[in-house]
Formats: sequence, structure tokens, C-alpha cells
Amino acid sequence: MAKADETGGALPETHKAGWGQFIKSLAGWSGDLSSLTAPSFILSPVSLTEFPAYWAEHPNEFAAISSGKTPAERAALVFKWFILTLKGQYTTRNEKMGSEKKPLNPILGETFLGRWPDQGGRGETILVVEQVSHHPPITAYHITNPTAGVTLTGHSGQKTSFSAPSIIVKQVGHATLTVRTPEGGEEKYLITLPRLRIDGLLLGSPYIELSDASYIIGSNGFVSTIDYKGKGWLSGKAHSYKATLKSPSGEVLHTVEGQWTGVSKDTKSPSSSLNFDANIPKEEVHVKAVEEQGPTESRRVWKDVADGIRAGDYDKAGVAKSKLENEQREKRKNEAAAGTPHQLVYFEHHDADLDYTNLITAVSSLSIPATEDKYAFRPEAAPTV
Repeated sequence: MAKADETGGALPETHKAGWGQFIKSLAGWSGDLSSLTAPSFILSPVSLTEFPAYWAEHPNEFAAISSGKTPAERAALVFKWFILTLKGQYTTRNEKMGSEKKPLNPILGETFLGRWPDQGGRGETILVVEQVSHHPPITAYHITNPTAGVTLTGHSGQKTSFSAPSIIVKQVGHATLTVRTPEGGEEKYLITLPRLRIDGLLLGSPYIELSDASYIIGSNGFVSTIDYKGKGWLSGKAHSYKATLKSPSGEVLHTVEGQWTGVSKDTKSPSSSLNFDANIPKEEVHVKAVEEQGPTESRRVWKDVADGIRAGDYDKAGVAKSKLENEQREKRKNEAAAGTPHQLVYFEHHDADLDYTNLITAVSSLSIPATEDKYAFRPEAAPTV
């Protein structure tokens, strides 16, 4: 009988040897893990280009941000919406597939297009995602609800390393939320990304914990600081956090703590809107049927691979994956030979993000760079979704 604490103890017998070899390769790997090949049975049938949809799976909360009558109200609504996005972003795969899976690494130029239809007058929310770099892998995204006057634009990448017994993921990039105010002006909120720790590797049942801190910095002077605690070896609850929301003068308006997968309590203002439960219904993004998608759209690109993974036919998935990757290498080789590098479709790269540079000065952290680049959305190239 298998022991629960042995390597791969949470896996079927047929997968244990492969998982053991993978753990050994992790321990012996130096540098970034993004190019390390994982066992087929831990691959996800979903590409990373689909992940930005998690930002808007609560479209009512996203649209409601601009309804705040004052900067303080809007800052609180931004905070609540952000915390509500975390459960979908970082625990959904465990709920659907039993444990965290390694997503498919997008091809250069891969896109993901979707929308959340208008309901109750909230307006339609539109999602545009593009894989803007392959080495290193970077995904740019633009989410907008023109009716509500709320738009999120950002980019993200990952730098991964192994620190026994966990994989550490440093998320690269940031997001900027632009909100139309009742007076007709706009506010911007810079959102930094938390660091991830993938635990449960030895048992073969990986799950994500958030660590360190992230920030929401408003152009109106309001700043949210979110410290992620997580579960330690001996104590603590999984997915725990504690946060403060401060006014421009530095006054703490809200102190919120709890679990970003469950109940949050505002210990400073027990009757505020920041007492909430993350276990509320979410809305899946609406996407065209695969046969109606363009050649670069994610679910069409990875259809054969995803079909194989979902059917448990990992040989089929592996063959399809290798074919696609070889085609991409040949395409990049031909582009280099012809002197015609890949051109971005929906985004434009800028070496510096002035909003980031101006807003990040509100916080002090050695782990946060003073400047970052950005991928600006090109409205003239907006697709029909």
C-alpha cells in the first residue's frame, strides 16, 4: 500500500515513477524552470493566454468600480474586486482538475478573445489577449467595459525557480486600471503582482500559495498594501492575507484580513463593504466556437493537444505538441532569414510606462523595480469578439 507521505503518494501507481524523475530533475536544475519538460499527466489543456480572463470573471464587480461617488469609495471597490479575482486566478485549476497543472506555453502571436455580455445594464466587458514575447514568455491583455468606464491593461510573465520543497514563481509585469469618475475625469490604479509558491510537489498534488506583498496604488493617493501569509509547516490557514487601505494622508481607513478564497473581514470598519465572501458565482468568458476562431486563437491553436490531454491520451497530445512547436521553430527561423521579425497585432511595446514610474514611488520595497516597460493596447486594431 502506498504511503501518503512518499514521493508521488497522491498519484496513481502508473504515474509515480515519472513524478519521481521530475522531482529529481527539479532539484538538479539551475536557473529558470520555464523550459523544463513536465510529465504529460500534469499538463493542463489550457494555454496561459486564457489566464487574463480571471481578472473579469466577476463582471458586475468590475463594472461597479466606477459607481463609487468618492475616491475613497472607488479605492475600496477596486480592492474588493482585486481580492475576488484571486480565487479564480490561483485555485480554479485545483477545483477543476484536482491539483495545479502546468499550463500550455503559448506560441508567439497566440491570441485569446472573449466577452461577458451586458446584463442588467452593466455593459459588455471585452477581453483581448496576445502573446507578445516567447523568449521570455510575456502575455499582454486588455479588458474594457466602455459603458461602465472601467479598463484594465497589463502584461505578465513568470520567472520560476526551485527552492525545496517548492517552486517559486516571480510574476513579472503589472496592470493599470483606468476608471472614469462621475465628474468626467479618470483615476488610474497601478496593480503589482504577488509572488507565487507552488507547494505539494512531493506528494504529486501541487497547489498555489501567494507570498510576500502586492500593492494597489491610486493616482488619487489611496494605497492598498496586501500581505500574503499562506499556510506554514506547523500553523496558519491556507490562502490567508492581511491588508490595509490608506488615504492620501496615510490614515488607515480599512484593515482587512481573512482568506482570499473565502471570508474577508474589515476589522476597522465592521459595517463596511469590505466584509465579504469570495465564494460568489463567477461568469465564464464567452468565446467563439473553435471552428469559428482565427488561426492564432488559443483554443484552435491547441485543439489537438487539449483533446489528447482531456482524453488521457498523452501520446496523442505529445505528438501534436511537438508538431506545433517544430512548426513554430521553423517559422521563427524563416523570419530571421528573411529579416521580417514577428509583428504585434493588438499591442505596441514601450520601453517605459510613465504611469508605473509615477505611481510606484508611493511604496517602498526592494523587490519592486523603479521602472517597467509596458504593452499599450492599439484601439484601432481592436478585433470583433
